[in-house]
Amino acid sequence: MSNKTYKDLLPLEVLERIKQKEHVTILDVREHDEWETGHISGAKHIPLGQIARALNELEPKQETIVVCRSGNRSGIACDYLSSMGYNVTNMTGGMSQWSGEVEYGK
Repeated sequence: MSNKTYKDLLPLEVLERIKQKEHVTILDVREHDEWETGHISGAKHIPLGQIARALNELEPKQETIVVCRSGNRSGIACDYLSSMGYNVTNMTGGMSQWSGEVEYGK
């Protein structure tokens, strides 16, 4: 059983925070081809397999909302990042339930 040390937010809750102009850091851990099919505007893209090498690109104290297609890979990323002392939140449901605007390409 996992001793989860991070929060979960639904895609609608994340969208509401963005609409309220809250400063949110979003990390998309999907693969490159998935990223190109549409991602949240302003999100940082680091595929799950590259997270350990990219820790210096994330601010440990700043809340980072982690996103994937359905919430599974982002949960894995949250487990790892929270164990390293990062303040992370998993967007459960992932991009498959995202109703906000998306950007395409790089």
